[in-house]
Amino acid sequence: MYRSNVLVCGGTGCTSSNSLTIVNKLKEEIERQGLSDEVNVITTGCFGLCALGPIMVVYPEGSFYSMVKVEDIPEIVEEHLLKGRIVTRLLYQETVEEDTVKSLNKTAFYAKQKRVALRNCGVIDPEKIDDYIAQDGYAALGKVLTEMTPDQVIQTILDSGLRGRGGAGFPTGLKWKFAAANDADQKYVCCNADEGDPGAFMDRSVLEGDPHCLIEAMAIAGYAIGASQGRVYVRAEYPIAVKRLQIAIDQAREYGLLGEDIFGTGFNFDMELRLGAGAFVCGEETALMTSIEGKRGEPRPRPPFPAVKGLYQKPTILNNVETYANIAQIILKGPEWFASMGTEKSKGTKVFALGGKINHTGLVEIPMGTTLREVVFEIGGGIPNGKKFKAAQTGGPSGGCIPTEHLDIEIDYDNLLAIGSMMGSGGLIVMDEDNCMVDVAKFFLEFTVDESCGKCTPCRIGTKRLLEMLEKITKGQGSLEMLDEMEELCHYIKANSLCGLGQTAPNPVLSTLRYFRDEYITHVVDKKCPAGVCKDLLEYTIEKDKCFGCSMCAKKCPVGAISVTDYTAPGKKKPAYEIDHSKCIKCGACIDTCKFKAIYKG
Repeated sequence: MYRSNVLVCGGTGCTSSNSLTIVNKLKEEIERQGLSDEVNVITTGCFGLCALGPIMVVYPEGSFYSMVKVEDIPEIVEEHLLKGRIVTRLLYQETVEEDTVKSLNKTAFYAKQKRVALRNCGVIDPEKIDDYIAQDGYAALGKVLTEMTPDQVIQTILDSGLRGRGGAGFPTGLKWKFAAANDADQKYVCCNADEGDPGAFMDRSVLEGDPHCLIEAMAIAGYAIGASQGRVYVRAEYPIAVKRLQIAIDQAREYGLLGEDIFGTGFNFDMELRLGAGAFVCGEETALMTSIEGKRGEPRPRPPFPAVKGLYQKPTILNNVETYANIAQIILKGPEWFASMGTEKSKGTKVFALGGKINHTGLVEIPMGTTLREVVFEIGGGIPNGKKFKAAQTGGPSGGCIPTEHLDIEIDYDNLLAIGSMMGSGGLIVMDEDNCMVDVAKFFLEFTVDESCGKCTPCRIGTKRLLEMLEKITKGQGSLEMLDEMEELCHYIKANSLCGLGQTAPNPVLSTLRYFRDEYITHVVDKKCPAGVCKDLLEYTIEKDKCFGCSMCAKKCPVGAISVTDYTAPGKKKPAYEIDHSKCIKCGACIDTCKFKAIYKG
């Protein structure tokens, strides 16, 4: 029995900041101090507050050390673990009070969160099945196999109101019910762990921090629909997630929780991993299944739907990682417990990857119905450097931009759709006054054009034409008529594309046209970018009365576009400089160099 447990984040974010080196140094120092029998070091999954990584938490005190460096470890081990004196200067400062250390759950970032899908992330060692079992792991599987019929399992999921967390929000229980109703000699349970949205890392974090919750849920789903085989489609760019999930599968087989005659009930279920190459279109269910089959990942026309003909033309269900992460808790705590959270039509919680212009980037799980303002300004800590909030983009390339006027919207599936955005898988990118919304729309459209499989003409050609018009606008070559043409093309692409990629690709354009049309007009009419982002519409200018004539800008200019003038500003000793706009390549080197703030762009 250890007197202290030290939990170090081993998720991708903290690993990239050398958390594994910190773990090794920690073990080395603990052994050097003779504490190996008293202090246990555990590498866990993501704690959520990624902006402060590497993260280390010491229990039983719950001391939250943030931005830990290797050189901090000897002091933490000697002072805290050996002498019992918490090193407060290295703690997350919001947890430090005058006489005590505040619980992490009382900090602004965590206070309004409700961790259901993420309940074990940052709590257990994801590579040890016994840690998962100690947290009621596989108890839900045991319950359904010994106490419930498949129909009762499906009804429980229906009663919970759980909707798919992959984007569309289709009722999970209904999907299972459709697949269960179709007889076949083989059925499949699939998991979408491909997670192609830029800025999204919710599913990756669950796989890295709690892989057994996915295995348990897929086995439950297999029992519910009558399937004996599972497939997890995970992107190869997630090496830590892939490694830990494979370890978990092997451990589950060893414990008899996968394979034949699970819990002695006669139920058979096993699963395998399939690595994807990072194609965004393979997030669409039929394209994903086509890819698993070893073919090019392209969507198939529907109907027939996967519940009738899915993987290998057999009845199949497909849910994403976060959806499955809720299943075991619903079985154990009851559908009423899950339905008590959230809104009337969107039950439970939702995990968001919070990024962009925000103080506290990271992973958050909130009850449905939490307002965007709460997420951005309370949980996320607001906008850095005193900048103003401009928009939040949800749903990745398939979503839309939410302006300031909708900051108090309650986040759920239907509310976001009503204002031209969507939940998506859970990326939430915050933008401030320095973001150009035309450029934002162009960025996401560039992504979808690149990721289109090209199978259908509306998506293959339509998105390309749409991008060309956006590029013209950002270069000052657009017209007011072009804005109407873009809107018309957007609606055509949405109505006629084969799959969800094309059907949602115009959303960033439509939402920015809806809420930030004045920016488009300024680009078209005034040939200016209000945010100073679109390079072709910029001009760098030196304010001669502010210029001290130090010549640093001229020395840094790579093309010799800056020269000295005959003008000397009042109170200055040297003549000012000026920029030849015909030579300027708008690299920004001059404005970065000027310490007198005499250069502006506009």
